[in-house]
Amino acid sequence: MAKTECLIFEKPGPKNTQSCLEAAAHRADELGIGQIVVATTSGRTALAATEVFGGKIIGVTLHAGLWEQYAPPDPEIVAEAEAKGVVFLTCPHALMGSLDTAVKDQLGGMTPGELVARTYYTICQGAKVAVECVMMAADAGLLEMSEDVMGVAGTNGGADTAMVITPACTNKFFDLRVREFVAKPR
Repeated sequence: MAKTECLIFEKPGPKNTQSCLEAAAHRADELGIGQIVVATTSGRTALAATEVFGGKIIGVTLHAGLWEQYAPPDPEIVAEAEAKGVVFLTCPHALMGSLDTAVKDQLGGMTPGELVARTYYTICQGAKVAVECVMMAADAGLLEMSEDVMGVAGTNGGADTAMVITPACTNKFFDLRVREFVAKPR
């Protein structure tokens, strides 16, 4: 039996970003994880990740259909992060915010993707986002599928959740495994 630590934040939010990234980097190093998937709206969290992680960093942004509501990634921050090796991915969301949302908004009801997403929300917002971003990166062919991934996400910006995940594409969702929580809000 392995004994590991999970960093628990009293409150969710961006103020936890640095501590979350450091805990995730430490655990990724312990486990030999070289694939890091970071949820990032502006690009800022992905850029911050370059200061603590070695290995491949994939910054997953909101899909372009949500830029009117939130904002697109900041081109200057993205350029700086890309210069440090971050690969950015903007594509439809795997669980909520794409075709399923259009059907729900037009016809009502709850879609399977939203049901899964809302189930992850019972843990914390970052759990849903980390799983979703890992699936999006897998769908885009950016991950080595036989290796675990460190998924990092947050609540309303920044990072407050880090999880070790065995990745899967959306069409193989039930093969995905959340192996460990490294950090999460209480």
